Amino acid sequence: MSRLQGLLTTSTRTLFNALVAERGVSVERGVSYGAMDRHKLDIYHAASKHESGPIAVFIYGGNWQSGSRTIYRFVGAALAAHGVTTVIPDYRLFPAALFPDFVEDAALAYAWAARELALTADRPRPLIVIGHSAGAHIGALLSLDRRYLGAVPQPHGFVGLAGPYAFDLTTWPPTQDIFVRATPADTARPVSFARRDAPPTLVMHGLKDETVELWNMRAFVKALAAAGATVEAVELPGLGHAGLILAISKPLRWRAPVLKTILEFVTRHAQDHRGLNGS
Repeated sequence: MSRLQGLLTTSTRTLFNALVAERGVSVERGVSYGAMDRHKLDIYHAASKHESGPIAVFIYGGNWQSGSRTIYRFVGAALAAHGVTTVIPDYRLFPAALFPDFVEDAALAYAWAARELALTADRPRPLIVIGHSAGAHIGALLSLDRRYLGAVPQPHGFVGLAGPYAFDLTTWPPTQDIFVRATPADTARPVSFARRDAPPTLVMHGLKDETVELWNMRAFVKALAAAGATVEAVELPGLGHAGLILAISKPLRWRAPVLKTILEFVTRHAQDHRGLNGS
């Protein structure tokens, strides 16, 4: 079970979601993006719908084996309240799914968002991928490994929160069964796909994180910078693994400027529409 799921038990989840509710945000729930049971997503809109504004696809974590989009209402509400339409998909989980099934699901959800939301207007809307923990790993692969998106335009940016970008998941006992099909092992390591034309990247990590070690982020940043990509890194004192994502919520926003930093990054890079208009 993920650390966040452990913190947000069934008894506390209803109260927490009430505390993090944002004014003027509407939600479309249970939209199908594919044919399987886990191929459902929720869409968070601001009151004005900001039809020309940016879109974020948020991929949650959970050790690739747990998680639900309903736990992360606070992320969708926070971003939508600031004008970022936010799509939160579920995806297949271990043991029903093995790598790269969950990355392919995220790519399918991203392609749905591009087709149904970003490319429907005369002026395409910028599309950003955001992920936390295992979701940051999935989002990084989605953004860097060209196999997953194919002809679908790449994101305008990637935001990774506490992601395991660099270590070998095929030999670590808790994950080796999940990544048994990763041959060679580097196909599951986002750091291996650093490239000059990668989407602009923002990565953040809490200095008290005992779940994913900080060196993962630093190695990822080093590889992207060496390749000539645009990358920003933020290390936040006092935050652990779950604390980093929970700082986005309204009751805990005082702890660290996680939401503010993400919004500034999205605003800055949403100006460039080259990824979606194909120029």
